Amino acid sequence: MKNLNFGGLCLLLGVLVLEALVAEGFNYGDALDKTLMFFEAQRSGKLPANQRVKWRGDSGLKDGYLQGVNMVGGYYDAGDHVKFGLPMAYTVTMLAWGAIDFRKEITEIDQMGNALWSIRWGTEYFMKAHTQPNVLWAQVGDGDSDHYCWERAEDMTTPRTAYKLDQNHPGSDLAGETAAALAASAIAFKPYNSSYSNLLLLHAKQLFTFADKYRGLYDDSIQNAKQFYTSSGYSDELLWAAAWLYRATDDEYFLKYVVDNAVYMGGTGWAVKEFSWDNKYAGVQILLSQILLEGRGGAYTSTLKQYQAKANYFACACLQKNDGYNIQKTPGGLMYVREWNNLQYASAAAFLLAVYSDSLSAANAKLTCPEGQIPPQALLDFARSQADYFLGKNPKSMSYLVGYGQQYPIHVHHRGSSIASIFSLQSTVECVQGFEKWYRRPEGNPNVIHGALVGGPDQNDNFSDDRSNYEQTEPTLSGCAPLVGLFSKLQTPVPRPTTPHSYQETQRTQEPYRSQEAPVEFLHSITKTWTVGPTTYYRHRVIIKNKSEKPIKDLKLVVEGLSGSVWGLNPTQQRNTYELPQWQKVLQPGSECSFVYVQGGPQAKVTVQSYN
Repeated sequence: MKNLNFGGLCLLLGVLVLEALVAEGFNYGDALDKTLMFFEAQRSGKLPANQRVKWRGDSGLKDGYLQGVNMVGGYYDAGDHVKFGLPMAYTVTMLAWGAIDFRKEITEIDQMGNALWSIRWGTEYFMKAHTQPNVLWAQVGDGDSDHYCWERAEDMTTPRTAYKLDQNHPGSDLAGETAAALAASAIAFKPYNSSYSNLLLLHAKQLFTFADKYRGLYDDSIQNAKQFYTSSGYSDELLWAAAWLYRATDDEYFLKYVVDNAVYMGGTGWAVKEFSWDNKYAGVQILLSQILLEGRGGAYTSTLKQYQAKANYFACACLQKNDGYNIQKTPGGLMYVREWNNLQYASAAAFLLAVYSDSLSAANAKLTCPEGQIPPQALLDFARSQADYFLGKNPKSMSYLVGYGQQYPIHVHHRGSSIASIFSLQSTVECVQGFEKWYRRPEGNPNVIHGALVGGPDQNDNFSDDRSNYEQTEPTLSGCAPLVGLFSKLQTPVPRPTTPHSYQETQRTQEPYRSQEAPVEFLHSITKTWTVGPTTYYRHRVIIKNKSEKPIKDLKLVVEGLSGSVWGLNPTQQRNTYELPQWQKVLQPGSECSFVYVQGGPQAKVTVQSYN
């Protein structure tokens, strides 16, 4: 009976802690850093020296060898090891869009280097795959044989066949999306490496011409892709590619293309309530609305306004302001599109509305909905609501971003994460052995795949953390890519509404503790208290302020007397020693950051161990 009471107490305490942290706000910068690490975990090929995900090793070093082409590199799609071209290209487009539109925000939190690396890992692969103007190698690996095995990428024994598109085997959807990815990436790289940007544009233009001239569905040419990533059409990708090429080049040819084909290709006809690796219409419509809001419509303004009307339909549907034609939401407030990997649709929609909110704000415009004029802030509020749901503000109090927060999925449907690292278990894990020894084991995954956004809960907010439940526990490239821009935008400080709480609110502030080892000031405060049984718990907030006139780098802190959990610091290998998150490695003069811990009893003692 005592054990049962203790378990109930722990559960209640966990709920209260999460409630307190939600009131404090989420650390989107930390979430961004972890998301970028997910893309490092998905890398195929020869890994670089600065690889941060240490449980991964080199893999796929002979991809394309049997076909006489170098297809080493790129990204594994999800929890498997196939390199599917369509979702990978969409992923790079979304990564690049985030780096373009939220360049200032990403730079301010010192993540532009990691963001550009995530893009370049894809673009290098695409340029290798584009061996001739009308040839694009579109896929490596066979989904059927790959899924029969549960093994690490470093141990792969499944066929690594490469599949290509050419004049006789077209794929306008995949070639068009790859053109869009390279054009968007060219914009992202232009301020940093103009010659590389020009090279990306050369490939993008050739691929667009190939996609437009030789039309067809890629999964008619590559049959074994059909059951995994079926394409619903290619018109949206052709418009999408042309729109990105116009933004990258200012060449009127591409703007005229989206206007001339607006009706025929459905750009001004389709009113949609989803945006994904397969359906780009909402993305095209918002991208072209940006051009209109920037005052660059010129002679094409009338048609661009028709595109914007459909962009507004999508945004209004997300905000439940579309005269009944709205998106479906779960009771907990999550956008719900379909059962399999639903969070990818919510992350994409949240990103689009964050982008559109910025563009409307810059133009001093409002969103026109059937139910009235909506201020841009409402779009950003929707984006934030989805991001907060991902990070733990949901009925399950579960972070669906692996490695973020105190409760997240530990049975992720991911081969590499679920099997001991090649560096700790050097013997080969064979195809069937992986299922027997690792897939079916009840324990959590031995490798935490930080930043993986899993498929997520069902339409009633229910979630089962089960490795065999791939619809809910498998992460994908396409689900995670929009998060880079989304978290970057949300990291920007904004006023947050105060929320009443059932437990006692306090504002007891103590005198600052000034470290003798570094020019740092610690300000301890207790911001909330609540009582569970005989014990009173306190939420402590510690502000770290740089009082000097020089930047402080690589600050390491010793936290003694800590009996609860800490948020906002990363533990090191040394006992009681913590460091600042990756995005906060440098504390500028006069700037400050903070961390939070919850415990009963007196406050912990914080001292500086080292800094540069």
